[in-house]
Amino acid sequence: MATPEWPIPLGQELSCRRGRNFSQQSEIRKPNIDKIRIRLIGIPRYIVRAMSPPSSQPLALSANARISQEAFGAENQPMLMIDGALNDPAAVIEIAARQSYRQIGPYYPGLRAPVPEPAAWPLLQPAAALIASVFNLKRAPIFEECYLSVITAQPDELTTIQKLPHFDGTESDRLAVLLYLDRAEQGGTAFYRQRSTGFESITEARLPDYEAALAQGMREHGRPTAGYLRGDTPLFEQIHTVAGVHNRAIIYRGNTLHCGLLGKQFKPKADPCKGRLTLNMFFA
Repeated sequence: MATPEWPIPLGQELSCRRGRNFSQQSEIRKPNIDKIRIRLIGIPRYIVRAMSPPSSQPLALSANARISQEAFGAENQPMLMIDGALNDPAAVIEIAARQSYRQIGPYYPGLRAPVPEPAAWPLLQPAAALIASVFNLKRAPIFEECYLSVITAQPDELTTIQKLPHFDGTESDRLAVLLYLDRAEQGGTAFYRQRSTGFESITEARLPDYEAALAQGMREHGRPTAGYLRGDTPLFEQIHTVAGVHNRAIIYRGNTLHCGLLGKQFKPKADPCKGRLTLNMFFA
């Protein structure tokens, strides 16, 4: 079967939904209003205009999304958390199940399928002004790339770099969005501080000191032990965690040190309907 385009056509047969008649037409309906009110917890209320009807945009931000703001670490790094991000996450899982996945780059311990900007951007576009304000951006955020991602690497297959906290770039205005689509909630995200330098984020100016300290730490303590990173290590201190709640999205600076937070019983599955499926978007 050919890889389907976004969005999923109404009436297309589905395979992963629970408790649905898959032969019936999609239940997504066009709203009667052209404005969406987003409930915000602890931050100013915004009224945002929907750029397109959710019926044609599976990744459109839900009218009932609950957005909260927090900060973590000694650097007081901001984070936005969006619970209930999508109206129908099952529709996105259905699309994910029919994509073609491949390894993209040496860092992510699994497979990815690109998501085009017109499909992905409706998740953030209604909240663009809020995002720019919280992260002190000098201009409106611009889309860079987006993927559906599923972890497939077994613990003994991980490379050294995959067993360490990582960062997605050294630019402080490059933001990452992580949407948890895994219904079994098999893992969240953890954030770290490099012990010897105290760095919780990596800028271009900090990069040489970070790399030198990492090399020195490995000479003293050896390379990371087998398996996915959990908790503190001799080189890194865990400073914050986010539970991977189904249909929750988080937005954070990509240059913060972070890593997937997977339980000891985690078993990778390549099937997007059963594995740790996320949507990962980057913009600046």
